[in-house]
Amino acid sequence: MKKPLWSPRQYVDDVDRLQTYQVKLMQHQEETARQLVPKINQIIANTSATALILQEIAQLLGVAFQVDCCCLVSVTGETSDEATTINWCADEYLGLPHPEEMFSMEQLLMHSPVLQCAAEPLTIEDISIIQKSLVIGCQYLPLPIKAVLAIPTRFGGNNNGVISLIKFQPYDWSESEKQLLKEVEFACAIAFSQVAQAKLITHQQQYLQKGDQYQSLIKQLTLLSRSNLELNQMLQLVIASTAESLQADRGLLILLKYTDPLFRTQAKKQIPKAKARVVGEWAKATQISRTNKPDTLENQSFLLSECGLCQRPFIDSGKAVIFDNYIEQNDTSVAPLFAIEQLPAVLLVPLESQGKILGFLVLQQAITRSWQAAELNLVEMVCAQVSNAIIQSQTLRQVQTLVDERTAKLQSSLELQAKLHERTRQYVDQLRKLNELKDEFLSNMSDRLRYPLTNMLMSIRNLRLPGIAPERQIRYMDILEQECTKEINLINDLLTLQKLESPHEAPQLESIDLNTRIQDIMAAFEKKLAEKGLKISVDLPEESLKLQTELESFDRILQELLTNACKYSQHDTTVHLEAVHRVDQQIDQVIIKVTNTGHAISQEEATYIFDKFRRGKGRWTPGTGLGLALVKSLVQHLNGAIAVESLPISDSEQSEICFTLTLPQFSDESKP
Repeated sequence: MKKPLWSPRQYVDDVDRLQTYQVKLMQHQEETARQLVPKINQIIANTSATALILQEIAQLLGVAFQVDCCCLVSVTGETSDEATTINWCADEYLGLPHPEEMFSMEQLLMHSPVLQCAAEPLTIEDISIIQKSLVIGCQYLPLPIKAVLAIPTRFGGNNNGVISLIKFQPYDWSESEKQLLKEVEFACAIAFSQVAQAKLITHQQQYLQKGDQYQSLIKQLTLLSRSNLELNQMLQLVIASTAESLQADRGLLILLKYTDPLFRTQAKKQIPKAKARVVGEWAKATQISRTNKPDTLENQSFLLSECGLCQRPFIDSGKAVIFDNYIEQNDTSVAPLFAIEQLPAVLLVPLESQGKILGFLVLQQAITRSWQAAELNLVEMVCAQVSNAIIQSQTLRQVQTLVDERTAKLQSSLELQAKLHERTRQYVDQLRKLNELKDEFLSNMSDRLRYPLTNMLMSIRNLRLPGIAPERQIRYMDILEQECTKEINLINDLLTLQKLESPHEAPQLESIDLNTRIQDIMAAFEKKLAEKGLKISVDLPEESLKLQTELESFDRILQELLTNACKYSQHDTTVHLEAVHRVDQQIDQVIIKVTNTGHAISQEEATYIFDKFRRGKGRWTPGTGLGLALVKSLVQHLNGAIAVESLPISDSEQSEICFTLTLPQFSDESKP
């Protein structure tokens, strides 16, 4: 008789061995838990490269749990591009090709034997987070997933990652494994948080770096706008600086030459007749193979009617045009120089002035690019400056043409009338000087009008930005008010000078107490002088002087002289004002002297210091250059005289600057 295969004694022994194994297994897992958490903390503390923290933790967990794959996914970002994903696989699965078929995420979630969560019960939020992590992190695993044990990690009350233990064979997860995964959850959450913080710091550093690049670009453009470069040279430098700062693959500057005059109004959405010409180009050396050399750029031109891309701003009323892939537009009428096949992503911004499109600034990419609002604002600012430079160049060219034509006519006249008397020659010289003064006037007026208008334009654009803080709104409004005041004062001074230089009526005289009037004006200037650390001394006759003069003109003369002294006086010095009565050739006169300490005025400077827009050399204090010119015109209006004298101070680099004002005490009414 055969011996039975199973006996009660053997059953008892098997049960005892099973219980002993389970106890040992639980003890082993408890010991593993006590070791895993310190090891994870040690990895976080000792790993210098933040990118390696999750890799080492994934390997540690994979080996400890004896799984086929361990997947760690940060789920703090909104998209897969923002997530940090780390996969670790056992050695036997490394190098295997990607399978053709794999369980879908819906199948993983629907079959409870396949997916289990250590954070029981499984909530809707847990399902969403785990599903997202599996979609992101498990799409490139070497074998189909058969079993998953996952747990979301929480840090600071928010989910920040998912730990997924993966088997490529069917497997039932034990309660001890779930408990062990719960034990390491918080340590892994700290690791996820540290990686997220490092990533955030990296993004902020990149943002600051871009900010520095943009500031540098703005500074370069400002310097270019003030330089004396020829227009095409400046445009080439502008497109190179802009495209390189914004990390574009290629940049183009295109100008339009209209068949009709530029000032003719075009109907809305009508494509005008114009020829487009490339005036500036920049490209990465390895990005596009160019067949044209830089010196042949002027020959790269095309008709606007033959390029659908350049027609878009006219159709869209001058707005910027952005295409992720222009090839998808199925537009075959694109100028070949755009190389759309190689650089399909296009940003095209029109160069616009008073509703007229002067040309385009084009930035191209080989791949799709998401343009940020700050980048678009920067490009629009560059386009505004380029448009202003083009208009100014055209205006100055027209003015220069007129000047050249007039000069040529005058020279021709000189050749024909060479034998005429000396007065004709002097007249021609005078006209030449007037032309030079006109050029200087245009140059100075361009600067005085352009800079405040540019500041106002930038303030208005910044005020239109969404979400601007109230304090910055106040700051930009203050800038607008200050620059408007400067423009109004400049225009008022120009009108006053024009009025004084043209035939005018005699001054409206009235009798004033000179001592009282001077003291009132000085009192108004005491605070302004004190702010610059200046003192003031007044020397007036004991017996008050009477003066017949035009009150408004007299006040303005004295105010401008004191303002000039305040601007150019050395710190901690004294401004002296002296008034005396003098009889010269039986004419009663009042002499007023305003003396301050500052840089010397040379004899050459003294000859033109009272001219419009002329200032002493080396004096960079802000101003219009009209103050002393206005003083001279007003003094002549009152039948007086003004002079300046510079006396060196011994043992000092400074000098005493004295403006002497001479006014008749009783006006000669026979004078007009």
